Amino acid sequence: MLKLPHRFEFEGQALAWGSMGEGEPLVLIHGTPFSSQVWRKIAPLLAKRWKVYFFDLLGYGLSEKRDAQDVSLAMQNKVFAALLKEWKINKPEVLCHDFGGTTALRAYYLNGVRYSRLTIIDPVAVAPWGSPFVGHVRKYEEAFVGLPAYAHDALLRAYLQGSAYLKLSEESLQVYMAPWQGREGQAAFYRQIAQMDQYYTDEIEKLYAPMENPVQILWGEKDEWIPISQGKKLAKLLTDGMLTSVPESGHLMQEDAPEAIIAAMFS
Repeated sequence: MLKLPHRFEFEGQALAWGSMGEGEPLVLIHGTPFSSQVWRKIAPLLAKRWKVYFFDLLGYGLSEKRDAQDVSLAMQNKVFAALLKEWKINKPEVLCHDFGGTTALRAYYLNGVRYSRLTIIDPVAVAPWGSPFVGHVRKYEEAFVGLPAYAHDALLRAYLQGSAYLKLSEESLQVYMAPWQGREGQAAFYRQIAQMDQYYTDEIEKLYAPMENPVQILWGEKDEWIPISQGKKLAKLLTDGMLTSVPESGHLMQEDAPEAIIAAMFS
């Protein structure tokens, strides 16, 4: 497990983060409904070359969760930009996944954050996105928050498994479920889903163009959350169509094909 012993205060809210290794900075940004622990098997390998920074998005993992909290995509890029200033990092390399990819893209196009290289895995970046389940939670958030714990846990387990092509181990499921359990965690899980809004990607999609830094996009061929056709649309806008498709991988490539991520990073 990654250790996140540090706290960064952002607008009165605590953000959990950690680091390992020496060298040029590499920042890892997780997506939803995960935490920085998606990198737990990958970060130690990357730390052989880089100083690796990782953190839990606001409202996720070990970062602060509270009622009426703004944990939307509109907030996460602001937090990320502030965190880079706290770390005194200029133009880091960034590896990001899902909403982490959205966060990195929003920070680039809206906050003027710049990178030395950007590697994006199955990001939420091109319309349309959002499942019927997301729509139901947005409409009936209070009802989902009030589910009995056993019903919530069953739903959460099925939801997480849907992100992967291969069967998730019990260890992995427990790691990803833990932050969303208990009264606080359950409310936080549905809060972040209820705040999913395509507006936050529409806002930057119109700005997409080749970036100042090298960009590589990895996409799971078996991604049932965001099909690879969406990745190809994004690649046309950012990388002149260059995209690395990863067979036998769903949305959660860190579990299905971590070797593909390592190969891309050390290429």
